[in-house]
Amino acid sequence: MTILDSVDLEVKRGEAVAIVGPSGAGKTTLLALLAGLDHATSGGVWLCGEDLAGLDEDGRAVLRGRHVGFVFQSFHLVPSLTARENVMLPLELSGTGRASGRAREALDSVGLAERYSHYPRQLSGGEKQRVAIARAFVTNPTVLFADEPTGNLDTGSGERVGTLLFNMNKKFETTLVLVTHDKELASRCDRIIEIDSGRLVG
Repeated sequence: MTILDSVDLEVKRGEAVAIVGPSGAGKTTLLALLAGLDHATSGGVWLCGEDLAGLDEDGRAVLRGRHVGFVFQSFHLVPSLTARENVMLPLELSGTGRASGRAREALDSVGLAERYSHYPRQLSGGEKQRVAIARAFVTNPTVLFADEPTGNLDTGSGERVGTLLFNMNKKFETTLVLVTHDKELASRCDRIIEIDSGRLVG
């Protein structure tokens, strides 16, 4: 079964790109291939100048740790860790210093100075997503991949999270690749890529 067919795509550094299309079109699969989470059966994928086909699983993990941030629809926070500890996690995994201080700064930047010690169960959906954004940006990634980052949020929270994503994108000059059904969110990107039945259509 072919999920993606003849997809030819280049994203420039610092660009914000939205990937849109109907459910089942291949958007999330494309995102996973671009991030090196899945293998392409043909063709090639280059991430930050590295040919992913030339790296083993550990090599791809190291590349992601150095250059990539993720924001998902379902937040993916660790329930047993506080907001600060969740944001510290990628720094500790990579052996980066000042993990606690940098996590506090990241939470401050997303407006959660009063939520350092709160656990995910004590946060609203919008607050959880802001913690996820702080965690994604705390490593100063070259590329941020976001899969339906406002999909589980009400309209107001979704708008605030969208604004925060684009503000952080500009502040850190991070390339943003965003899968979304939200037309308003997509319209704020530099470019919209439409995919349908595994093919680029716009």
